[in-house]
Amino acid sequence: MDDVGSERHRGGADKRPRLEDVAARVGLSTASVSLVLRGVPGPSERTRQRVLKAAADLGYQADRTASLLASRRTRLLGVMVDIHSPFHAELVEHLHTAAEEVGYDLVLSTQTRTRDEHTAVETLLAFRSEALILLGPTAPADTLAALDRKAPVIAVGRRIAHAELDVVRTADDDGVRQTVEHLVGLGHRAIVYVDGGKGVIATDRRRGYRTAMRRLGLGAHIRILRGDNTEAAGERAARHLLDSGELPTAVVAFNDQCAIGVLAALSRADIAVPGEVSVAGYDDDTLSRLSCVDLTTVSRNAREQARQSVAAAVERLDQGRTEPREVVLPPRLVVRGSTAGTA
Repeated sequence: MDDVGSERHRGGADKRPRLEDVAARVGLSTASVSLVLRGVPGPSERTRQRVLKAAADLGYQADRTASLLASRRTRLLGVMVDIHSPFHAELVEHLHTAAEEVGYDLVLSTQTRTRDEHTAVETLLAFRSEALILLGPTAPADTLAALDRKAPVIAVGRRIAHAELDVVRTADDDGVRQTVEHLVGLGHRAIVYVDGGKGVIATDRRRGYRTAMRRLGLGAHIRILRGDNTEAAGERAARHLLDSGELPTAVVAFNDQCAIGVLAALSRADIAVPGEVSVAGYDDDTLSRLSCVDLTTVSRNAREQARQSVAAAVERLDQGRTEPREVVLPPRLVVRGSTAGTA
């Protein structure tokens, strides 16, 4: 018995099943089997299930490293993400799902207060990312265009005039317009905007506020406070309003984090929201949906932005597209409990 077992071990128990073995089991070509195992669209669901069952029965495990070395490809999409952004975290989750569906994986490189955009991008290139998906990049358009000549670049969330690279974004000015119209429809007139600072995204949202207020005949009520994309900025803006003695009936913040800062400062001052002041944000991030926050905001459709971004990368890498394209998604107002009619 022991000799038989030893012979079996020497004769094949240590031999790993090959792709050819799976193909032979199901009677398909190795190319078709490879498509299924890499998650590439094409094979039918019945074929996919047959291949996966055969692979499981045989104990087949793809040697990803050897395969990628042989093809001189990494099948990695590099993603630059702001570590402080809840919205970016949600985007990354959807990007992972979208990439896996087409046989790619992600490499993440973070921006922090001490790690700038350039360093984050260079790290992605060092890891041989085949394309770069940059979330909210702030670099000049010509810098991004030069980077696109090294590897396909998809700029997510930011408008780039006359772009020489792919862009996936929502119409931010329209999102703020929807918010202002919602508040005016509730009877508000004194509507303050807490700004997002420098950059194209902040510029577009600020323009949306100004344009909407003027179009609705409220140009004389335009009031913009300095801010940025943090809770601290929202708190500072709210304290300024409280100290000025000119409290508006509504505040629109650059993003949800800033809006949460406004809510915190108003709460500490015993100002009822939305009873005395309505507050709205932008992004529809995970924090805004908490029952204790219940923030009216604007959805940027993170799932669809992620899907379109990965699709753009695949078109560039696998389908030969060379002309840049821009995908502009419609924003959607999400009304929750932080806004209400005036007394």
